[in-house]
Amino acid sequence: MSNPTTNGDLTSPLLSDVILTISDQTTNGDRATTTSPPPNPYDFLGAPPLEIAPPSPIDPFRNHTPGFRGLYEWCKILIILPVVALRLVLFGLCIAVGYVATWVALQGWKDLSLPLTSWRRRLMWITRICARCILFSFGYHWIKRKGKPAPRELAPIVVSNHVSYIDPIYYFYELCPTIVASESHDSMPFVGTIIRAMQVIYVDRFSPASRKFAVNEIKRKAASNNFPRVMLFPEGTTSNGRFMLSFQHGAFVPGFPVQPVVVRYPYVHFDQSWGNISLAMLMFRMFTQFHNFMEVEYLPVVYPLESKHDSATHFAERTSNAMASALNVLQTSYAYGDVMIVSKAAEVTKQADCSNYMVEMAWAKNMFDVKTSETLEFLDQFLSMDPDSNGRVGFHEFSTAFGLGCCPLSEKIFQYFDVEHKGSISFRQYLVGSAHIRMQETFWGSCATAFEKCKNTSFQISFNELGDVLQSTIPCTDHNVSRLFSIFDIDKDKLISRDDFMTCLNKYPFLIALFTHCIKDPCLIEIV
Repeated sequence: MSNPTTNGDLTSPLLSDVILTISDQTTNGDRATTTSPPPNPYDFLGAPPLEIAPPSPIDPFRNHTPGFRGLYEWCKILIILPVVALRLVLFGLCIAVGYVATWVALQGWKDLSLPLTSWRRRLMWITRICARCILFSFGYHWIKRKGKPAPRELAPIVVSNHVSYIDPIYYFYELCPTIVASESHDSMPFVGTIIRAMQVIYVDRFSPASRKFAVNEIKRKAASNNFPRVMLFPEGTTSNGRFMLSFQHGAFVPGFPVQPVVVRYPYVHFDQSWGNISLAMLMFRMFTQFHNFMEVEYLPVVYPLESKHDSATHFAERTSNAMASALNVLQTSYAYGDVMIVSKAAEVTKQADCSNYMVEMAWAKNMFDVKTSETLEFLDQFLSMDPDSNGRVGFHEFSTAFGLGCCPLSEKIFQYFDVEHKGSISFRQYLVGSAHIRMQETFWGSCATAFEKCKNTSFQISFNELGDVLQSTIPCTDHNVSRLFSIFDIDKDKLISRDDFMTCLNKYPFLIALFTHCIKDPCLIEIV
């Protein structure tokens, strides 16, 4: 059973995951012993040696009670099993009644861009009551609420932190807002019909056109009092509630006042957050609790400033600060992209815990201008090197994967990534190092110059010509040249065109070091 005074209340700090790492230096008398930095193979680009701060020790997605622990939990499950059967009956009945009521409310509604008529909205109250009964079946017999929703005319947009799938069920009952959701939700049984009645705004987070359309729809619906409030979860995914994820800016671009709301799930034995736990297990654990605690707090409305310097970014930061302060949690640079990274790494490596692959995606995007889709491509490259159980790759795996062989240049390239001097590199180091090389001002000019020096009269590079170019930099065995040629030959036509060459170096920026000898004076390189 949960107890609101032990975890997740308004005053107790939720920072138990934070670990302070103190690095020590070996000293000799009064002098510190230092190691000279390895040679920098990217000096010709003007790239400084790579410096990366240690990764954050926290994991904002980890559920702290993913399994059954202790005699108490097992005894409780056995005792409550008869109640679970009744809860399941109530759950199924509410789903069925809510679905039928919503289906009837949507009949004859042709123009989805218009607000629901009054009789349809009244009929949706049946579904909203069913939603509250569903929460009851999950063990949320009472829900503590602090504050109240601001009038829709005052704050047409509501934002909330996102901890569990319980959040949207509660907000549907309480506010019945228009939500912003992924297109994949539309095909979900029962759920798809209900969110269509909420006049959902669909968005594909990887499509700029879709994101732009979503922002315009948010603005259009927020501007009209005929539509319900617009509800967004700016974190973009669920966390464990102990930290605040980086905010997306879709709720703040339109420039309307925003009311932040925070949810808490205090607990003792069962962490209700939807993190590294399956939906089926999470639902079962909820059904087998005597009671689950939930707290909802409506915060004061945050208004956009009239100052020209108050961008959507600053608006989002002020809102995030208010929510983090109310929750008494740390703000982080983790984002939905980190969830995708962990999910893909787990799928390929078959490891249960892949949190060591996270990169703090919001930080990487802001500092190195690397998109989530590009990050996933870099992850594919890293996973092809067969990382060990700790998510790290050694020199042999690195040099073999790219046909670099064992030579001074390949060692320098590897050492450039290995900022911790451990003899192995993490995905975070590989991603940041690659992005750091690519963002140098002279990078694209160097790539163009390298191709001009290597091309033949047909403006292409053949297999043999690539081997001739590389013979002074790496061991040009058949395996190495074949591997590198396959990497550069993007369209697989047995020749490397300029587009192939530039695309390859965009995907593998560190390979530009192979052509250092082709670039005479980087200061004279024309940026293309």
